[in-house]
Amino acid sequence: MTTSRILLQARQIEARVAQVAKEIDKHYDGEEFILLVVLKGAMVFASDLMRQIRSPFQLEFAQSRTYGNSTSPERAPEVIGPDLEKISDKHVLVVDDILDTGATFLALKDWLLEREALSVRGCFLLDKPHRRDAAIKPDFFGFQVPDVFVVGYGLDHAEKYRNLPHVAQLPEPAE
Repeated sequence: MTTSRILLQARQIEARVAQVAKEIDKHYDGEEFILLVVLKGAMVFASDLMRQIRSPFQLEFAQSRTYGNSTSPERAPEVIGPDLEKISDKHVLVVDDILDTGATFLALKDWLLEREALSVRGCFLLDKPHRRDAAIKPDFFGFQVPDVFVVGYGLDHAEKYRNLPHVAQLPEPAE
């Protein structure tokens, strides 16, 4: 598994994740919230992040599919989330790997608000503002990245590269 260019080293990610956790703690100020992890890509980020958060939270999971085996979205996000009683009347922090076009986060946010979440905020390892279709900004994020397809630290391409300890640009296919 070779990648063409490392964008973020493991030690950079570790340090920034600790800072993001402090920002989250400051925001919630000890108030309990739902930490809603979007599978599968955010799993590594979320597990590191939650070990740094000191505010009380309940852990839940959601799934969203848009890419498949492609490097561009193949369809509108399909959202599968927790049961209504787990999020109704609660603050929700969505933790995802990347804020790209914004479609996944907006779909999930709408889904959560329809189910009566008190508030919905987004926390992303990576922010790719160049690809944004919607006028949204992350509430919390680790790093801005250029408009390239990235893998590693949980992010994949066709289910490969998730296990890399760093974030790298996907290599161009050999011609």
